[in-house]
Amino acid sequence: MYDELKDDALVDKVGGRFKLSTLIQKRLVALMKGAPPLVDLDTKDRMKIVLREIMEDKIYLDLHDRVRTVADLPEPDDLGLTGGSLPPA
Repeated sequence: MYDELKDDALVDKVGGRFKLSTLIQKRLVALMKGAPPLVDLDTKDRMKIVLREIMEDKIYLDLHDRVRTVADLPEPDDLGLTGGSLPPA
């Protein structure tokens, strides 16, 4: 068993056991289909890669239970939030 799964920190980070298992399963499938790992680990163990990605906040589930990466997040400039002012209404 993986030590990361013995502690509830990962469960709490993701928002529950069901969400954690869903995130792990979907990310494992993506890695098996050729998606590049988002962390630099010296291992071929995909489960270890996924657990590290979760711990480092590299992946998450969106509101529709789709796996997203931090690269999917918009930049502050794209939201019009730079320069200390709010975007026009």
